[in-house]
Amino acid sequence: MAISIVKLGSKRSTCEGVRIGTVRRPPRGVKKENYGKEDWFDTWLPELSPSPELMKEGKSVQSDLEWQTFEKKFRKELNSPSNIRLLNLLCLMSRESNFSIGCYCVQAERCHRSILMKVFLEMGATVENCN
Repeated sequence: MAISIVKLGSKRSTCEGVRIGTVRRPPRGVKKENYGKEDWFDTWLPELSPSPELMKEGKSVQSDLEWQTFEKKFRKELNSPSNIRLLNLLCLMSRESNFSIGCYCVQAERCHRSILMKVFLEMGATVENCN
């Protein structure tokens, strides 16, 4: 049992379970009833995405130093009491069931989902690549 980190809209792997969208906005031009059918996500959890202001900043990141700054700011946002409760819940669930979290970004290394993966690992979650 584990959390898989995925790119939303990509073809699902059989092992990833329920797909959770950790994005600020739902996919454009896709009807709500098609989110799951079209491999976007089964449920939406925008609380675990960067704030709109931080997303704007993150899209312009060029250097490793800028990425480190983005990561530090995102981790600070994740440190709110409500987000800590969500992260703890997902960590516990990773021991009992398969599910996935994801974002739209093409480059995973410069995406907040890579930071979420680090945070989950630091918190003791089971994380795996089920592709």
